[in-house]
Amino acid sequence: MINYRDRHHRRSLRLSGYDYSQNGAYFVTVCTQNRECLFGKIENGKIILNKYGEIAHNEWKKTMEIRKNVELLEFIVMPNHFHAIVRLLGR
Repeated sequence: MINYRDRHHRRSLRLSGYDYSQNGAYFVTVCTQNRECLFGKIENGKIILNKYGEIAHNEWKKTMEIRKNVELLEFIVMPNHFHAIVRLLGR
C-alpha cells in the first residue's frame, strides 16, 4: 500500500486528540485520485462542470436529505476537487 503522507510530505492540520465527530462546523476538501480533472474545467475564470461534476454537485446537495445530522453551509465543485463547509448537528 502506498503511504501518501510520505509521498507528499504533508503534515496533518488536524488537532491532536480532537474528536472530529462532535458537533461543530468543519471545512472539508475532497480531491480526485491523482488530482485528475474529472469534474470539469475552468474557462474565462468560471467553472464549467461536466456530467460528472454535475453528479458530484447534485449528490452533495442531497447530503442533508440522507444525513439528518448534517447541515450544508457552503460548497463548490472544482475541476479536480471540491470544498465544503458542513455543520455536524446532534449525534
